[in-house]
Amino acid sequence: MGYRVGEILVSEAELGVRVRELAADISRDYADKDPLVIGVLKGAIFFIADLVRALSIDCEIDFMAVSSYGSQTTSSGVVRILKDLDVTIVGRHVLLIEDIIDSGLTLSYLHRNLASRGPASLEICALAAKPNAARFEPAPKYVGVQLPDEFVIGYGLDVDQRFRGLPYIAVLDQ
Repeated sequence: MGYRVGEILVSEAELGVRVRELAADISRDYADKDPLVIGVLKGAIFFIADLVRALSIDCEIDFMAVSSYGSQTTSSGVVRILKDLDVTIVGRHVLLIEDIIDSGLTLSYLHRNLASRGPASLEICALAAKPNAARFEPAPKYVGVQLPDEFVIGYGLDVDQRFRGLPYIAVLDQ
């Protein structure tokens, strides 16, 4: 395989600070809304866990699993739902939690899919965004960090299911 951890872009400490800041913003914005947090598996799992624990409000959590990469380092261009929601979102205030916005393809598909299910509101929170994410509509309401246009790993982000457990975000050295 030949994959190695390259330059660290966002340290564990920086991630912790940013997650707490996002949690404070979300707690304020959803204080009276009984939100449903939808986590996108598998990449966002560490971010979701840390974010939800840092919230000062209660929320319900559900998960979706989608794929557009497979075992590649570039998107296939086809989004597949591997696991759908277990609850209905009709009339709910939904916060979709994604790991990274790269091309925006996966998030655009998920946003359209969830919006068609009749939520009261639907916002997006992403751990990270790359330069192309600026073209995505609607823009995410919450973004943790901006990253360069490189393949990154760590804090849930992977290559071929490896490196998710790193406590920081780093460039993949091929």
